[in-house]
Amino acid sequence: MPELPEVETVRRHLAERIEGDVIRGVEVRLSRIVRHPAVDAFADRLRERAIRRVERRGKYLLFQMDGVLLVSHLRMEGRYAVADPSEPEAPHTHVIFRLGSGRELRYADVRQFGTMDAVLEGEPLPRGLAELGPEPFDPSLNGAALGRLWRGRRAPIKSLLLDQRQIAGLGNIYVDEALFAAGIHPLTPAGLVGAEALDELLREIRDVLSRAIREGGSSVRSFRDGYGRHGGFQIQLAVYGRTGEPCPRCGGTIQKIKVAGRGTHVCPACQRNPIARTAETGVNA
Repeated sequence: MPELPEVETVRRHLAERIEGDVIRGVEVRLSRIVRHPAVDAFADRLRERAIRRVERRGKYLLFQMDGVLLVSHLRMEGRYAVADPSEPEAPHTHVIFRLGSGRELRYADVRQFGTMDAVLEGEPLPRGLAELGPEPFDPSLNGAALGRLWRGRRAPIKSLLLDQRQIAGLGNIYVDEALFAAGIHPLTPAGLVGAEALDELLREIRDVLSRAIREGGSSVRSFRDGYGRHGGFQIQLAVYGRTGEPCPRCGGTIQKIKVAGRGTHVCPACQRNPIARTAETGVNA
C-alpha cells in the first residue's frame, strides 16, 4: 500500500498538472470504487467544479473544490494519470474525470480496493479520514505527547505506529526503517519506551519520510507517481525487504518476523528485544 511519501509524491505531481482545471464530466466504470454518495450523485456533485487544491491527509488524497471535497484513498494499487483523450488507457481504468483543459484525469486500480467519496460542505468526513491521528511532521507531536498517549500500553510499538489513529500516514516500510534507525525492536511494548527514546524515534520517522519524499517514494512493488515513474528510495532501504542480508550498521543478519500480522524486518543485534531479554534473565518487566 502506498504510504505517506508515495501519496505525497502523487499529490505534488497532480497539483502541478490539474490545480485550477475544471471537471466537466465523470465516468465511473466500477461502482464499488465510489463509497459516497451513489454513483450518479457522485458525478453530479463534481461536475463543473474547479479543482482549487490537491492536498494530502495521512494516506488520503484530498481534491479541494468550492463546496465539495473529493476524498480518494489509493489502497493497494490505485494510480492516477493525467492524459490526453487520444492516449491509450491503462488496464483497469475505473474512473475518468474529463477536464475543461481537454485532458483526462484517469484512475486505474488492478486490485479494485481504492475508494472515493464526494463530501459536500457540512457533511461528516468519511470513516477513516475523520479518525486520523496527527501528521508525523506536526510540530506539536513529540516524545512526551506520545509517552502520555501510550502510557501503560503493552501492545508492540510497531502495531501502534501502524495504527492511523495514533499517527497518520505510516505503513510497514517506513515504520521498519524508522525503528531500525532508532534502535528500537518492533515488539517492544509501547509503554516501556521513554520520552527521550520516543523523541529520537520521531526524529528518525521524519528523517526517513523526508528522504523518501525527496526520492519520489519507494517502488517496492508497483508504485508509480503521477507521471508514471517509479520511486527511487527503495535502493536506500536499510532493513525492509532485506531478509538474510547483512545489517548496514553491525554486519549481523537481518531477520523477518511477524508483528501484528505484518512481515517485519529487524536486526536482532542492533534492535534488542526487551521481551527476549526478560525471558533470558527471568526478570519481570
